[in-house]
Amino acid sequence: MTKEERKLKKEAKKEEYNYVHVVGEKCPLSHLKIGQVGKVIKFDFDNKPLRRRLLDMGITKGVEIEIVKVSPLHDPFNIRLRGYELCIRKHELENIECEVIK
Repeated sequence: MTKEERKLKKEAKKEEYNYVHVVGEKCPLSHLKIGQVGKVIKFDFDNKPLRRRLLDMGITKGVEIEIVKVSPLHDPFNIRLRGYELCIRKHELENIECEVIK
């Protein structure tokens, strides 16, 4: 990968982090900002044990999830759902599609 390609990739990531999704948009849960709330629409996991684990923790279709905190390097995320907070990795949130509701 050339220096120019790395620079373009870095700029694309910055744009992704700065974009704020509006109410009604569908996006991966990892794209929400602090304070935004999303309603889970679907899972897209190939890893069955991980999918089962997330379901056991309460991340199911239709649940509302609020982004509480994000670490400085954007991994992991603190989320609030069903009355408790959960810390979860970004690559796991990328496979959960949600609709922004707040």
